[in-house]
Amino acid sequence: MKTFFTCFLLYLFAATAAAAAADESRPTLAYIAVDENGDTIPHVRLQPVYCFAKPKFKNARQERKYYQEYARMARNMKKVYPYAQLAKQTLAKMDAEFVLLKDDRAKKAYIRKVEKELFREFEQPLRKLTISQGRMLIKLVDRETGRTGYQIVKELKGGFAAFFWQSVAVLFDSSLKTQFDAEGQDKILEQLIILYESGLL
Repeated sequence: MKTFFTCFLLYLFAATAAAAAADESRPTLAYIAVDENGDTIPHVRLQPVYCFAKPKFKNARQERKYYQEYARMARNMKKVYPYAQLAKQTLAKMDAEFVLLKDDRAKKAYIRKVEKELFREFEQPLRKLTISQGRMLIKLVDRETGRTGYQIVKELKGGFAAFFWQSVAVLFDSSLKTQFDAEGQDKILEQLIILYESGLL
């Protein structure tokens, strides 16, 4: 199972072409303004405050188990979320590059070129992911790109490749067509991402 996820994730990143650099800039949180009378007034931009409903527990054991799972999910999210953001950036860059490429042959050559670069850079980190981290990454790729792993592979590498990887996934009781469900089973994960993006996690 772990080997499957490693191979698929490497394949997925190879299929999505080269990575674009992430914008690390952050907005200014505090600045000085001068009013009409010439007085200087400090202005502070406050960070958003997020409130999530606290779950109800039947007993202390259930509560302990919930927070253990919560902590594990947070650790996994911190590890794989950057890869999902990378997938979003690579797809955006790929879409822009493909507009400039004249034919399918040029597009395939472009993907093969970048495929080697991505395998060299990401093969070892992705091999270290656990099965649960691999499953989470596939969901987060859908969240960030709006496309499932199956759709991405089908669009970039063809229907046969998508069918092959989906067939392998089914053998391991999984699916590349799984979508991120922010209001359902992935609600807690969505909350963790919001906190993470806000610098609160």
